[in-house]
Amino acid sequence: MPRLRRSALRLAAAAVATTLAFGPAGPAAAAWPEDRPIEVIVPFPPAGGVDAMVRAAVHHAAQHLPGARFVVTNRPGAAGQVGFEAIFSAAPDGYTLGAVTNTALNGIAIERRPRYQVERFSYIASIVDDPGGFWVAADSRLRTLRDLQEAARREPDALAVGTAGIGSDDHLLQLAFEAAASVRLLHVPYPGTAPIITELLGGRLAVGSLNMSEGLSLMRDGKIRALGQAGPERWPPTGEVPTFVEQGFDVTGGSARGIAGPPGLAPAILTRLVEAFAATLADPAFQAEAARLNLPLRPLIGAEYAAMMAADLAALRALWQRRPWKD
Repeated sequence: MPRLRRSALRLAAAAVATTLAFGPAGPAAAAWPEDRPIEVIVPFPPAGGVDAMVRAAVHHAAQHLPGARFVVTNRPGAAGQVGFEAIFSAAPDGYTLGAVTNTALNGIAIERRPRYQVERFSYIASIVDDPGGFWVAADSRLRTLRDLQEAARREPDALAVGTAGIGSDDHLLQLAFEAAASVRLLHVPYPGTAPIITELLGGRLAVGSLNMSEGLSLMRDGKIRALGQAGPERWPPTGEVPTFVEQGFDVTGGSARGIAGPPGLAPAILTRLVEAFAATLADPAFQAEAARLNLPLRPLIGAEYAAMMAADLAALRALWQRRPWKD
């Protein structure tokens, strides 16, 4: 984790410069004594991947931020927009943070006019980057992405790909593959991952587009197979599955999930939060829990996280110009 270690060293140096800001009259004078907890908003329902990541992360972060208590609040709605807007509009006092995901946060900002600006969030730490993947039933005749490409060329707009909805990271992965492979597939949106898997297992769907962590258990049981994973490199628990790039398709994609705050957090408050989550991500106890939960960790801290989100927004805007995914 060399990138994380470099970030942590920079943050440690910055902490020395900001220590005086925590005096009784400073802006962070009420920075996490035990008078009230830090609310962490999850813009999605309980028990999902984002919810699991947040609850695990804040449990360990509390040990690296003395005096802090975290309370997780689920505020689903409008594909995450309700929660994202609540995070953005919160008071910048360090008592409200939230989970953000690259595709949902950036995609919504491209599709419509939400009450937030992506570039103005206070980015603290990206925790998970769950690669997307193309999945088939165990007995499918498709074995590789090349097989899928050839089949799609024989039958344009006939091979059905199930995703978790229009504009989801699963759908955008399909569009990116179609562009790279010069083919057209039939998009079938579902209200989540569970029905995609049901249709795959029942032989009623040719391909399911879902994150690698979501298919891992069934892959281990031999019930489904992955044609390719779209991370920049292979995620170790699915190390036998080649990437899209390895198979000749310049495609990456997935769901990056992390913690951010509203705009305007005082530098001293932001520094303490970034330090706490950097320490959490380097904590062996958290890493062990993440492995147990099948969370593909990719730590990016502070400015590195903000840069990643900006680059992702630019890439999605370029894709939107070529092929808008909504009318």
